Amino acid sequence: MDNIIETKEVHKNFGSFQAVRGVSINVPAGSIYGFVGPNGAGKTTTMRVLTTLTRPTSGEAWVAGYSVLEDRRAVRRAIGYMPDEFGVYEDLRVWEYLDFFAACYDIPENDRKRLVGDLLELVDLAHRREDMVDKLSRGMKQRLSLARTLAHDPQVLILDEPASGLDPRARVEIRELLGELANMGKTIFFSSHILADVEDICSHIGIIEAGQIIMEGSIDSLKQELMESREITVTVKDNETAEQVIAFLNGMQDVVSVELLTPRGGRSRVRVDFAGDDDGVIALNKQLNDNDIAVLGFSEEIRDLEHMFMRVTKGLVT
Repeated sequence: MDNIIETKEVHKNFGSFQAVRGVSINVPAGSIYGFVGPNGAGKTTTMRVLTTLTRPTSGEAWVAGYSVLEDRRAVRRAIGYMPDEFGVYEDLRVWEYLDFFAACYDIPENDRKRLVGDLLELVDLAHRREDMVDKLSRGMKQRLSLARTLAHDPQVLILDEPASGLDPRARVEIRELLGELANMGKTIFFSSHILADVEDICSHIGIIEAGQIIMEGSIDSLKQELMESREITVTVKDNETAEQVIAFLNGMQDVVSVELLTPRGGRSRVRVDFAGDDDGVIALNKQLNDNDIAVLGFSEEIRDLEHMFMRVTKGLVT
């Protein structure tokens, strides 16, 4: 896929403070890209550069083929931006709020009524159409703000912490809505420090820390790159059997290392670092059973995005 967002060595200084330090990212068209990092890592500053709200101190960035330095108006037409603050006008009715922003994008009055109705249906707020915005819950305001970013049918959605502060149900609803928008062909670039949200829906991620990109790419490729071996735990009834497991597995193909772990629940455990594929894991389990080793449990640790994040970051702040 071609990249719809690119940055090249973007720096942003505020006086002597370096908020962003040489950020280079590539966001494929049609992807859901999670921009991950702790608070203060430089996520919002980078997004403000991409949305033309902040000029970089040095470097360049392009969105939908347009330079954020030379083609600012074209960039703004190509994106829908939702900042970390709602930005909703609470003295308007829900439909009036969307109608106002549609008018700001020069959408003809005759088209706006249908557009507003479609957007409210999309974000499941049609039943609150006549309500004042200040009567909406936080999650509903977030969905309304997201609907506003779609008023001019942008190619790219740039969303700063879209699930921040939401309760679990509202977070799930936002994730489902982002997935639906991606299915409609939108490219979604959103920042978050909630790793579970990112892992659930993202195809690609970029990890930023202290203003620098630590790594980026597809989630699957990064996991494969970082997790060179798989961690399998074999549970047996006693240490004698555990030693039998260790002796059997040592030197076997794709077995990187074998270690006796601290007993748990009165049972002995052996950790196996294994470099094979899924079929190799199945074969390993079968070989233990075929050799009359009494195995009580055979499980693989699931190495998720949180595990990967903790492995590559150092807890630095800008």
